[in-house]
Amino acid sequence: MRVQPNALPWLLVSAVVIVLDQLSKAWVLASLPEYTAVPVIDGFWNWYRSYNTGAAFSFLSDAGGWQKWFFMALAFGISGLLGTWLSRTPRREWRTALPFALVIGGALGNVIDRLRHGHVVDFIQWHWRDHAWPSFNVADSAIVAGAIGIALFGLLQGKHGRDAR
Repeated sequence: MRVQPNALPWLLVSAVVIVLDQLSKAWVLASLPEYTAVPVIDGFWNWYRSYNTGAAFSFLSDAGGWQKWFFMALAFGISGLLGTWLSRTPRREWRTALPFALVIGGALGNVIDRLRHGHVVDFIQWHWRDHAWPSFNVADSAIVAGAIGIALFGLLQGKHGRDAR
């Protein structure tokens, strides 16, 4: 039986996400005023430096501090699980490996913020008239793209598997 190379080299994608996330946040912290909209595309997209002590949509942001450790443990746990799955995934299966790597990079990018600052730095704000999407960052974008990839490719793979029967 020939051993196939696993997908662990895809962790380079995770590393790129972490570097881009941290570089963008360093720029934000050095250049953008807090809680002040700086239009990028007028009427749709602002740079808006804000902080999140919670999770998505500021979930648990006012929980008193324990949530920092909870979200860090959750990120490490999910990253470890996805890393284990990467080690069991053939390298050529990019539809599995890429989304896993994106989620790992995004999760660890936000963990770095929690360790360094005690919160996550957000700065991308999309809006339409009076309706604003909560601010987010590069790490959040990677997590969402990875989750969509996991769901989309998982559904497509499941559909192809059913059609083959």
